[in-house]
Amino acid sequence: MTRLHDITYRGFASDNYAGVHPEVLQAIAEANEGHQVAYGDDQYTARLAEVIQQEFGEQAQVFPVFNGTGANVLALTSLMPRWGAVIASGTAHIHTDEGGAPERVSGLKLFTVPTPDGKLTPELIATEAFGWGDEHRAQPLAVSITNSSEVGTIYTPDEVRAIADYAHEHGMALHLDGARVWNAAAALGTSLRAFTADAGVDVLSLGGTKNGLLGAEAIVVLDPSRVEGLVYLRKMNMQLASKMRFMSAQLLTLFDGGLGIRSAAHANAMAARLRAGLDRLVATGAVPEGSLGFSQATEANAVFALLDNAAADRIRERVRFYDWDRARGEVRWMCAFDTTEDDVDAFIAIVREELNR
Repeated sequence: MTRLHDITYRGFASDNYAGVHPEVLQAIAEANEGHQVAYGDDQYTARLAEVIQQEFGEQAQVFPVFNGTGANVLALTSLMPRWGAVIASGTAHIHTDEGGAPERVSGLKLFTVPTPDGKLTPELIATEAFGWGDEHRAQPLAVSITNSSEVGTIYTPDEVRAIADYAHEHGMALHLDGARVWNAAAALGTSLRAFTADAGVDVLSLGGTKNGLLGAEAIVVLDPSRVEGLVYLRKMNMQLASKMRFMSAQLLTLFDGGLGIRSAAHANAMAARLRAGLDRLVATGAVPEGSLGFSQATEANAVFALLDNAAADRIRERVRFYDWDRARGEVRWMCAFDTTEDDVDAFIAIVREELNR
């Protein structure tokens, strides 16, 4: 096939825009020779199960799936009966960006809580954690958090533990959406286990696509006593891969040699460089006063900025990115494992030029 795209094009819209990490492509190629048993009875999936137990504890179980929405919906479905409800932040991906899949596919109810920084606390959870035994209210049976959050902020292990303790004390399970869990680990300088299994998380959606994989994610069950029927739910919900060895080989590559952390740390560093460069524009008066601000701390691989919509549209004509909240002029700029310093510096120059137009 002839290449159809311009390989010099760079964007700041999403880490999903990045390609597949070269080491992951090599892993797929190495897993490709010969035959292996289908539907997960292959050597790569068996090895992945061993690695997951090494990373998260002997109790951990892994279920590779195709995408993050599938991981989230299946994880939450396995945690509760049909009358269950999930408490999540108002910015949670399961609420804003999964097309109603949790409600339509699983039939569960979402109770959302407004948060200033995308993070829940026990006090915020308490605003929706009530009504047990009331037949007129869906029963709050799980809490879902995201790390790093949808607005690029980070839960510390202690913050996750406080939420887990509150959830468990009130008969609820804790799910962690880890679409960018590697970025959280890199930012915290800890293992994945430190803010998941060791902090009381019951089920983890282990992200991979945003960190250089080709359509491979996983559900990691950290407390098997909390879930039921995942082996059946995965097939029922069209997330069981026949050639699972290729998904497992990719996930293994993130753990081999620390690739997952290295890639995420690089993406975080590029976001930090971007934020620092933009801060300098403001501090030195290189852009008009009040033309550029920021709505969130830059803690992972996202920069959330505030600027005039017209200026944002001009910049977007040159480098693609997304509005986050157009009503308040909020945009999101994302960095990926393959974002370079030159990409960042060129983008900063474009922002400066367009804000001074």
